Amino acid sequence: MAAVDLKIEAAFANLPLPGQTESGDLCLIKRVGKGTLLGVVDGLGHGQEAAAAAHAAIGALDRHSTEPLIDLVRRCRDALVGLRGVVLGLAYLDPQAATMAWLGIGNIGGVLLRADLGNRPSRITMVPNAGFIGGEPAHPTVRSVPLALGDTIILCSDGIRDGFAETLVLSNTPQEIADFVIARHLKGNDDALVLVARYVR
Repeated sequence: MAAVDLKIEAAFANLPLPGQTESGDLCLIKRVGKGTLLGVVDGLGHGQEAAAAAHAAIGALDRHSTEPLIDLVRRCRDALVGLRGVVLGLAYLDPQAATMAWLGIGNIGGVLLRADLGNRPSRITMVPNAGFIGGEPAHPTVRSVPLALGDTIILCSDGIRDGFAETLVLSNTPQEIADFVIARHLKGNDDALVLVARYVR
């Protein structure tokens, strides 16, 4: 499924653990103000309980999407009372300001790949905080980085093997990249999700 707004083109691909009917890995792509909010949520474990936790967290992100990223973490924690915990990656892309703010909690992957290799560093990796939402209160670090036209942002759950960034063809569309990563870099022992966004004209 793909979503396009004025400046951010985004798409995702996901698969449940083989033998399961529901995935505990979900995402949100939502226009918020002048930018786009991206979220990847991975419910702990797999199956229906993981999916229920992920749906609760995504619902909280959707309802409170105009709030700062740090506050969204608290909203997710409140929504998970009585449910399994989740790990989480969030990014807010603001094309007009040409910036992206992002954070991670737990084993969520995130990478920004520069379209112009002259922009150094050519790759920026999200460094998530340890833990998960639903346990001890998380105090994630929000990092802000500049965005340039053509830059590609990828968030993924831990069902994806490391090292995928080196294999990508950045001239491909976000949907093509998401489909490629989930087809070629799937661990196969967990739910998996890849979200890809690009800053476009």
